[in-house]
Amino acid sequence: MSDTNKQDEQNMDMEHIKEYGQAVLTNPKTNHNIHLLNVIGEIEGHECLPSTTKTTKYEHVLPQLAVIEDSEKVDGLLLILNTVGGDVESGLAIAEMVASLNKPSVSLVLGGSHSIGVPLAVSTDYSFIVPSGTMVIHPVRMSGTVIGAKQTYDYFKQMQNRILRFIESHSRAKQGRLEEMMMNTDMMSKDLGTILVGEEAVQEGLIDEVGGIHEAVSKLHEMIGEKDVS
Repeated sequence: MSDTNKQDEQNMDMEHIKEYGQAVLTNPKTNHNIHLLNVIGEIEGHECLPSTTKTTKYEHVLPQLAVIEDSEKVDGLLLILNTVGGDVESGLAIAEMVASLNKPSVSLVLGGSHSIGVPLAVSTDYSFIVPSGTMVIHPVRMSGTVIGAKQTYDYFKQMQNRILRFIESHSRAKQGRLEEMMMNTDMMSKDLGTILVGEEAVQEGLIDEVGGIHEAVSKLHEMIGEKDVS
């Protein structure tokens, strides 16, 4: 490859990181290509958030996950999370796509993975959280005007059950315990929910292990190697 082509690829990679928070990690020792995907700020759904808000746009992430699945050049996915949550439908759609990838995947919670960020954190094959990382579990909420009818609350309950079933099927946590943490009134002032920090998320069965970027990348290389052998 010529120096010009190499420079063009580097410029393209930098632009991809700047615009979408994505990059490809290439290790010459293992010859593995890992796609790095960031989910940061608020997960944006069908409505655009203010330009001053850090967002992860699902219309960017979903096509990229399809490319990752179809690409022979990508061996695994590293999902970095530092999100306050956001649009439930969009977050759950991303989580379902990650969970359905036929390639090894690892998530790493940095800072926080709150609300709909919890299903995203457990959607990968293996998960890590840094010691100071947090996860917030709370009931489904909706801003704006809400019709105070039984059908509205039934819809909220149905959506909440979808989230709980997804978390239970992709982690060691049980739905009953998740509901208990969601409705906890002791921890969050004037609100419902539970905050889990680092090791607490592991103890509750949501996350597999406490660790940082070294542990996450090493685990992913290990999983890719095991898949190559099989």
